[in-house]
Amino acid sequence: MAKKPAPPPLTIWAVSDGRAGIEAQAVGLAEAVARQRKAKVVVKRIGWTGRVGRLPWWLNLFPRRWLTPESEFAAPWPDLVVAAGRATLPLSIRLRRWTGGKTYVVQIQDPRAPAQLFDLVVPPNHDRLKGDNILSIIGAPHRVTAKKLADEYRRFAAAIDPLPHPRAAVLIGGRSRAFDLTPERASAMAQEIQLALEQEGGSLLMTFSRRTPPQARALLTARLKHLPGIIRAGEGDHPYVAFHAGADYVLVTEDSANMATEAAGTGKPVFILKMDGQSLKFRLFHEELERHGAARPFGGAFHGWTYEPLAETDRAATEILKRMDAKRDAT
Repeated sequence: MAKKPAPPPLTIWAVSDGRAGIEAQAVGLAEAVARQRKAKVVVKRIGWTGRVGRLPWWLNLFPRRWLTPESEFAAPWPDLVVAAGRATLPLSIRLRRWTGGKTYVVQIQDPRAPAQLFDLVVPPNHDRLKGDNILSIIGAPHRVTAKKLADEYRRFAAAIDPLPHPRAAVLIGGRSRAFDLTPERASAMAQEIQLALEQEGGSLLMTFSRRTPPQARALLTARLKHLPGIIRAGEGDHPYVAFHAGADYVLVTEDSANMATEAAGTGKPVFILKMDGQSLKFRLFHEELERHGAARPFGGAFHGWTYEPLAETDRAATEILKRMDAKRDAT
């Protein structure tokens, strides 16, 4: 029997508006596809001229006319587009028409547009979307892999290796629609972390988001800087992934699905830090992580457990290739 020829290499565009958290989702899923099939991943950052970017997708009738020159969104078209964020919608919903259906279009998150406008929508389970072309996952796609953890740790090993165990990576988010980090909450958070680390004789690996309120950031830094460890001040290379790799525990504020999903991909105990505010969607998300065995609320003390690292990005990539192949074979 003749051996079935290998599929040709793919060209994949990872499309977003360039914001770090959004781009990481698109690139992470594109890279996961490329790990399973030979492919070239091209990162595209979409920008709009004037106020066009504020329009709803359905009012942006001729989107390529209003793109900034740096966007470079034109033929030759790729085999697969993985798009994330509101800014990409005017393009991704029209791409199948522009390419005669030859480009497979995947939209991450809830597009707040009819799902049939895309080949596949990949939202988080907590958005509670249903449909034949909807593949829900726990949390968000991301770029953290075993290889990336090892590679990034090597870059920062000289700084992290001497630190005593247990090491706690503390990932601080900030203000969002649903949550805030007031000075009062930051103070209570600092005390909880300090007492837990002092009791264990451990060390701290802490970093902040761009959304962290300056007052909360300053307060946490002042209260915890006496502990052994590293508090990233914001300059130079970012040890974010290295902190995951070097930690025994990962503490994540409750405002970020990205950070919690990335942490759950390590297989290490993940503790969720309480903020001001509340959100049904995030409560459902954290309950999912708890059912998977990855995360628990932080109660002021460390304890270990094991679970299978969350691998939803790879699962989504496998399903994308399966559906792409089925579509190709049907034409």
